[in-house]
Amino acid sequence: PRCGDPLSGSPSLTQSRHSLHLRDCAAALARYGRERRQDLGLAAERLRLARRHLGHITGQVGTEDVLDIIFRDFCVGK
Repeated sequence: PRCGDPLSGSPSLTQSRHSLHLRDCAAALARYGRERRQDLGLAAERLRLARRHLGHITGQVGTEDVLDIIFRDFCVGK
């Protein structure tokens, strides 16, 4: 496993940059939670940032994935 054995407890992040990205992801998600009912544009940006930070850890970053979620869940443009 990439971050340790999931059966032996919580996985650990082995690189400090991963910890920084995870912290920044959590901060973006917290801001999303506060902003989602006030400004959909800002909330969507927080989700994009959170996804980007996770992508830096996993090696997967895709703008199209975020746009698909926004259009599917928030019906933007309808």
